[in-house]
Amino acid sequence: MKTITMVRIYIREGDKVEKQDLMRALFKHLHEQHKVRGLTVFRGVAGFGSKGEVHADDLLRLTVHLPLVLEFFDAPEVINAVLPQVQLMVPAEHIVCWQAQCGFD
Repeated sequence: MKTITMVRIYIREGDKVEKQDLMRALFKHLHEQHKVRGLTVFRGVAGFGSKGEVHADDLLRLTVHLPLVLEFFDAPEVINAVLPQVQLMVPAEHIVCWQAQCGFD
């Protein structure tokens, strides 16, 4: 088994960084510059943020108030190199990391 680091980033649809769409900027950065081993973007169907206001919708009428979740993984040393740059784009409290095992026998 191999230890990997999982990272989950919570952002909102329409968030911007340097006048670019944040989700696309993160996706491009992680894919092209760091070549992380895997990345998936999830769109929330219900959630609430720090203000406690609940937003929910169905899959046919998604709104921009629901979260986007970017989840990616790689070796711990790759993630340690990536995170400082990601933290320049996303508030640190919107980033969650944990260790996981990969390649079960």
